[in-house]
Amino acid sequence: MTIEIKVPPLPESVTDATLISWHKNVGEKVTRDENLVDLETDKVVLEVPSPKTGVLDKILVEGGSIVKSGDILAIMTEGQINSIPAQDAGDANKNNDIKVNAKDKAIIQDSVKKTSPAVKKLLEEHDLEASMIKSSKKNGRLTKSDVLNYLRGKDAENSTTNDIERPIDKTKKEKVEQHELGDQRVPMTRLRAKIAERMVEAQANAAMLTSFNEIDLHEVMELRKKYKESFFAEHSIKLGLMSFFGKAVVEALKKFPVINASVEGEDIIYHDRFDIGIAVSSDRGLMVPVIRNLDELSFADIEKSLSKLAEKAKNGSINMDDLTNGTFTITNGGTFGSLISTPIINPPQSAILGMHGIKERPVVVDGEIVIRPMMYVALTYDHRIIDGKEAVLFLVSVKESLEDPERLMLEL
Repeated sequence: MTIEIKVPPLPESVTDATLISWHKNVGEKVTRDENLVDLETDKVVLEVPSPKTGVLDKILVEGGSIVKSGDILAIMTEGQINSIPAQDAGDANKNNDIKVNAKDKAIIQDSVKKTSPAVKKLLEEHDLEASMIKSSKKNGRLTKSDVLNYLRGKDAENSTTNDIERPIDKTKKEKVEQHELGDQRVPMTRLRAKIAERMVEAQANAAMLTSFNEIDLHEVMELRKKYKESFFAEHSIKLGLMSFFGKAVVEALKKFPVINASVEGEDIIYHDRFDIGIAVSSDRGLMVPVIRNLDELSFADIEKSLSKLAEKAKNGSINMDDLTNGTFTITNGGTFGSLISTPIINPPQSAILGMHGIKERPVVVDGEIVIRPMMYVALTYDHRIIDGKEAVLFLVSVKESLEDPERLMLEL
């Protein structure tokens, strides 16, 4: 029985998607629910699973193409296939690269170690492995020219890999350019383009201002140190900083509800929920999955929810529902070493809290100089509806909660 593989219904407000790559080649066996192809929207990557077990007969849409809901992507034949038909096997073998001998393999592995940051970035942007490309240098070092030649298809016969080559996005392959000085031009992914669009939108449509404060995390760190083993034994997850910050933010938002609000035309929408977005870095860019009703969750529930959402963001299984309708955002640049920054509001929200690196610094406590783990925090807010006084007092509330976490736990 012949089956059409179609683009599934796209999330609300999403009109089309870009076909990123096929995970199967013509003539290959597929099993029911096995992912056949990835489709990228402005927000997420959608997987298209095989509806039945069988063999992939024909691919109708190439990588890089724009598709809409209901479009036919491929044709497959249902049935338990024990072997690839001869005519298809020949086509499939065309996609197999020449196997590498031991000497060449050693050179390739060494070239991976010597790959420069610029080349690594280019490889990541095109979803390639350094071992897939043969270096033109005697020392095995992979250059940008090697990668660009590979992308253009000029070096296909010299490419060495044990894996089937993943299809290169047509749009990327057509647009890759190399300038005389060694620069290259590559297209933005849909997600990166959407991030850029939203950042410009936020700058253009909000009167953004940032206020700063610093927090002594000594008590929080001591509390985590004291209970980390028993907390993990009870809940099977580590007690992190984000649950403390999440709780502190909710308590501050209750005191200053306008910071949890959003602007719609000439109206202010005051939200009666605390759906907190937590910025997460992934291979595809920055994502902000939302923890729903954080005010109703325990510390363990917050940590588990965050861990689950972060994993979904990193493995590409996150969906639109996970990313929409947040009321406030927390971002932590400290995980990358940032000491201080001014985060940009995540529209249509009106404020965002930026966490930063924890540094031991001398501070004065009760008239004495002591060394404490200090963190700078920043609140960027929309000055159209939030006054400076409210922003400053919000940060003070977060600071007080975290410097006296027992009060936070007792909701005082």
